[in-house]
Amino acid sequence: MEFHCEKTPENLNRPDYRSALSARVTPKQSSGPMTLENDVFLRALLRQSVPYTPVWLMRQAGRYLPEYRATRASAGSFLALAKSPGFATEVTLQPLDRFPLDAAILFSDILTIPDAMGLGLYFADGEGPRFERPLRDRASIARLAAPDPDGELRYVLDAVREIHKALKGRVPLIGFSGSPFTLACYMVEGGGSDDFRHIKSLLYQDPESAHRLLEVNAEAVTRYLNAQIEAGAQAVMIFDTWGGTLSDAAFREFSLAYLKRVISGLLKEADGRRVPSVVFVKGGGLWLESIADCGCDAVGVDWTIELGEARRRIGGRVALQGNLDPAILFSTPEIVRSETSRVLASYGQGTGHVFNLGHGISQHTPPENVAALVAAVHELSPGYHQNPLPR
Repeated sequence: MEFHCEKTPENLNRPDYRSALSARVTPKQSSGPMTLENDVFLRALLRQSVPYTPVWLMRQAGRYLPEYRATRASAGSFLALAKSPGFATEVTLQPLDRFPLDAAILFSDILTIPDAMGLGLYFADGEGPRFERPLRDRASIARLAAPDPDGELRYVLDAVREIHKALKGRVPLIGFSGSPFTLACYMVEGGGSDDFRHIKSLLYQDPESAHRLLEVNAEAVTRYLNAQIEAGAQAVMIFDTWGGTLSDAAFREFSLAYLKRVISGLLKEADGRRVPSVVFVKGGGLWLESIADCGCDAVGVDWTIELGEARRRIGGRVALQGNLDPAILFSTPEIVRSETSRVLASYGQGTGHVFNLGHGISQHTPPENVAALVAAVHELSPGYHQNPLPR
């Protein structure tokens, strides 16, 4: 069974939920040329006052949605889907048409940059993304150059523009990229890995080449994200999916240093509005304080750390995003609601929290449980904010 959570009778009869939904769609005039109907997500990232906790979900446009599967079938392949601005716009909007989410995220892939560098991205059945020409020697790394976003990556920017236009100010649009280190993992390994033997060998045996690779990636990511901002992205997120596989010293040298470099080079304002940045390091609980000090506006937190503990450690330096275990969405709507309540209570009173999962949605997730999650956040969170909505 699939349904829009805002249309379930039990929700419509709750005055607090009606009030929260009303607050979501009250137009707010920005200082730029575009009016956002719902800017709660952006305000929460900047730790400004909000009436409720905003929610969006990593991988919210994906295979768990039957409409996505239908569109992907029409496109013929994942790459054809991702490289068509029209298809990318269609699937970006699909979860927003089903659930009252507070942000859209560009439908794309983190491997667009190395693909544009000529490594030959393809998707093998049952194996995930692979590269035809992985970087396995110093010469190939030395030849590497950051791609021109307006050239090899123009299709991504066209998608950002088309999505931005199609949203009509409904909610903010998030642009994103993989981190320099995470991109390097795929570029050297040639795909996913269980032990990251090739990239870690490079880090320790030839750190000069490793730094050369990471410097090019950092330049590419910075230019790519800035181009997305100029095309209409109103917030950006950097995914360091594999940073948590490193030792403490290696993370600081080969990942964190380049995250700082990217953040320092990002555009901080566009169309008269601040453009917040989010950094998510899967398995990064050890380095929360250091990540919070890298210059970003928000730190994404996976499900392995208590959100309240993360807030105590970081203090008021940045906002937090997260961190429900995605596996909870395999349970029941009642359990989803209970666990959502627990996460909200863990963060506690005040702004600076964007509700999300601790990683992306599984393709096996029942859509009705996503509906239950979004409804629970909007119903339960107003009481955690100043001047809460009537309950």
